Amino acid sequence: MDNENRSGTNTANGSRDYHVIDIVHVLKALWIRAWIIVLAGIIAAGAGFSYAAFVLTPKYSSSVMLYVNNSSFSLGNTNFSISSSEILAAQSLVKTYSVILKNRTTLDMVNDEMKRKHGYEYEYKELHDMITASAVNETEIMRVTVVSDNPEEAAAIANCIAEVLPVRISEIIEGSSMEVVDRAVANYQKISPSITKYTAIGLMLGVLLSVAVLTVIAMMDGTIHDEEYVLNTYDYPVLAKIPDLVGTGSKRYGYGYKRYGYYYRKYGAYSNYGTYGNNAHAADNADKSDKGKKGGQA
Repeated sequence: MDNENRSGTNTANGSRDYHVIDIVHVLKALWIRAWIIVLAGIIAAGAGFSYAAFVLTPKYSSSVMLYVNNSSFSLGNTNFSISSSEILAAQSLVKTYSVILKNRTTLDMVNDEMKRKHGYEYEYKELHDMITASAVNETEIMRVTVVSDNPEEAAAIANCIAEVLPVRISEIIEGSSMEVVDRAVANYQKISPSITKYTAIGLMLGVLLSVAVLTVIAMMDGTIHDEEYVLNTYDYPVLAKIPDLVGTGSKRYGYGYKRYGYYYRKYGAYSNYGTYGNNAHAADNADKSDKGKKGGQA
């Protein structure tokens, strides 16, 4: 069928056991329960918003820009100049300087400077994870960015790096130097978390999870819901259809249900309809007899 997908597995006797997936049935089940999908998406989006707004700590960044200068170097007592065609060498040095920046010795010097000037003290791993360095548009400009939950602290660390790193570079690489292009300032606009991003992720997860759960429930549902399902699945003719009397609102049926419910409670449940019916009629006769006796006594 066009609306069904079939998948088979081999049984013990070598035959194949086919499982039929009615796509139309699954889509109908999803459409009927669309309100669950919408509600799950809204709840998950609210959870994502709350998590980003009230649980996660805001992060701020501050950057300092340094110029990598490698215009000359010395060999013994002789100085050599490097032409502008050697700018690529200076660009490649940015990666080298980034490695030097994030080694333990350099960061210990930055930590000592922060402790002396601002009273902050860090572990090596903590400070290492706060710092990133990269070249600006493949130029000789090196940008060092510091991320912290305090914007003023991030700017202070970046400016300490601007003081320590040029000295450290000149000690290691002879003839190289760095100049500060732009000092860091406190940036009070947070860079993370993104409330919009977390809300959208929550919305998508809520919708996808609810659709997945409802799809599994629909595929595992073996209930026959209408005659069309019988015709399409088994190709059997429908001989009769039982009406839904519970939803008709018939007063007569409601009275009968209450009446038989009374006898069910009074005389107990029976295993077959005939026994239940005979006892019900016997109960009717007993009631009539009781009423006749009471009338005669009156």
